[in-house]
Amino acid sequence: MKTLIVYSSRTGNTRMIAEAVHSVAPADAELFAVADAPDPADYDLLALGFWVDKGEPDRAMTDYMGRVQGKSVALFGTLGAWPDSDHARESVQKAVDRVPGSKVLGTFICQGKIDPKVLAAMAKMPEAAKHHAMTAERKARIAEAAKHPDENDCAAARKFFTDILQQVSVK
Repeated sequence: MKTLIVYSSRTGNTRMIAEAVHSVAPADAELFAVADAPDPADYDLLALGFWVDKGEPDRAMTDYMGRVQGKSVALFGTLGAWPDSDHARESVQKAVDRVPGSKVLGTFICQGKIDPKVLAAMAKMPEAAKHHAMTAERKARIAEAAKHPDENDCAAARKFFTDILQQVSVK
């Protein structure tokens, strides 16, 4: 089974998870940043990693997902929100929706640090224009996100992809 792992990463969060996935992939599995990724048509199993931007996969990965047709796919992502939040679940569902006609074997998402440039831009916004108020809870979540992905997240990603590989080998 020819396996391709493609990721899009802004801060290194998703790259870190992609590398964890790659570490348990078959020896001949290939790992690429989305900007350099080959044609997905040449592979049997795709692991596609994205960072969440405004509640959906980032633009670069969304564009790549548009090229994926009729494949077995594993999706993984990172975001600043809590990974068990409605926002995370909705973001993952939007990723699943980006690969219609393919079989999604599983999904994984974990928290990741937010780009400091994004936080600085949010801080400069007028209060009326802010989508989310900077509450104490939000500040605490952002501080927690800054610690991720960590080794526990990487271990969970390795288990996620090991389970995916077991699914496809059982067929």
